[in-house]
Amino acid sequence: MNNLIQGQKHEWEMVIGLELHAQVKSNSKLFSSSSTKFGSLPNSQVSLVDAAMPGMLPVINKFCVKQAVKSGIGLNAKINNYSVFDRKNYFYADLPQGYQISQYKYPIVGEGTVTIDFKDGTSKNIRILRLHLEQDAGKSLHDQNPSKTYVDLNRSGVALMEIVSEPDIRSPEEAGMYISKIRSILMYLDTCDGNMQEGSLRADVNISVRKPGNEYGTRSEIKNLNSIKFIKQAINYEAKRQIDILESGGAITQNTMLFNTSTGKTRPMRNKEEAHDYRYFPDPDLLPLEISSKEVEEIKSSIPELPDQLKNKYMNTYNLSNYDASVLTTDKQISDFFDQTINSDLELKESAKIIVNWITSELFFLLNNDNVDISNSPVSPSNLGQLIKLINTNVISGKIAKEVLDEMYKTKSSPIQIVKKKGLKQMTDSSEIEAIIDNVLNENKTMVDQYLSGKDKLLGFFVGQAMKKTKGKANPKILNEILLTKLTKKNQSQ
Repeated sequence: MNNLIQGQKHEWEMVIGLELHAQVKSNSKLFSSSSTKFGSLPNSQVSLVDAAMPGMLPVINKFCVKQAVKSGIGLNAKINNYSVFDRKNYFYADLPQGYQISQYKYPIVGEGTVTIDFKDGTSKNIRILRLHLEQDAGKSLHDQNPSKTYVDLNRSGVALMEIVSEPDIRSPEEAGMYISKIRSILMYLDTCDGNMQEGSLRADVNISVRKPGNEYGTRSEIKNLNSIKFIKQAINYEAKRQIDILESGGAITQNTMLFNTSTGKTRPMRNKEEAHDYRYFPDPDLLPLEISSKEVEEIKSSIPELPDQLKNKYMNTYNLSNYDASVLTTDKQISDFFDQTINSDLELKESAKIIVNWITSELFFLLNNDNVDISNSPVSPSNLGQLIKLINTNVISGKIAKEVLDEMYKTKSSPIQIVKKKGLKQMTDSSEIEAIIDNVLNENKTMVDQYLSGKDKLLGFFVGQAMKKTKGKANPKILNEILLTKLTKKNQSQ
């Protein structure tokens, strides 16, 4: 796959690494018993530990540790039996302690691999360098008052998993696919809810450009992106900005950048820090974290079927393509909907491809228009299964089925009720269809003569006229067969 960008003078290659901050799905924070519930009143979920009051000591949340181990296993990564919590020192208004408890040299999870799948059936492995546990900072609110900044510490101390990739990503599209795959894995594991709008999954993007085959260039880091759409836009803009500077003879300065979603542009926030700038040292209030191999195996035994396993199952059981199976497994809600649909009737077992098409095209279109999750779909899996069965048994045509689906979406009714109420049952009586075709041909004798003289494209006109007279109810296959037979006979009789 060619991911090169054409500049004014040269071709360039993007080199992208991602740091994903995934909020651990837990009821309480990493080092305190405060709630992690989203949307609560500002500063209503802050313990003395979260506020960094003198003498307060952190106590590790064992459940958060298990969630991190589970995530590491899901990412095909090495689980480290020994890890250490460090203090990462920096000063900001929403960081009460003046340091963040994180992990540096000894993270809880080591190297792993995530596979992304392309439409053409090929795949690519993205290497993961590490996953470490850390506490989140609070939130500074700059838009509440024209002259003041407010601080909400509800998020302070919430457990995060920082997942750091190697610089293996070469395009905005690959970045989007990688994030979607990680999100999917974490949601299947139930270790993160994946809600990017609420900040449960955020990304920092490290990006540089180089001429193909050259050494890596100087990178910039774009901070705190919480939408795949904006991540792609930010990568595109920053890559072009760097190429313009390099082609005009300039040099890239290693900066931390912010992305303005309104203008679609990046801007420097500060010079990029290196690890030594944070003065990491082991947290004296926390002992090293030791997890036995037995505990790791126990966690591994509780892990459900993950996207790659489910994808292979769909490909082997239902003969789906790599891409179709990948789309189904991007989100557990989608694969659950597919499973419920195909299992709603034994006669649907051979209709996997049709089900995939109706879910990923027609139903997704309706859901996306209203910004509705598939878990809240007005069209139930069993009703979608009924609709597909009506198509398979020629009760309705595919075209009428789209009309029926629209009505199902609006009213939550079953397709059988809608077909009966609106009289949409497909016309399959050959003699009835034949009479309509005779009528169409008699009304359009000039067109028939033109068809017989070689204008084959007029076949579509006759089909359209016949469908119009039947209000789209005629079985297309029967209609086409009768029409072609009659036109062939007319041609032979000339």
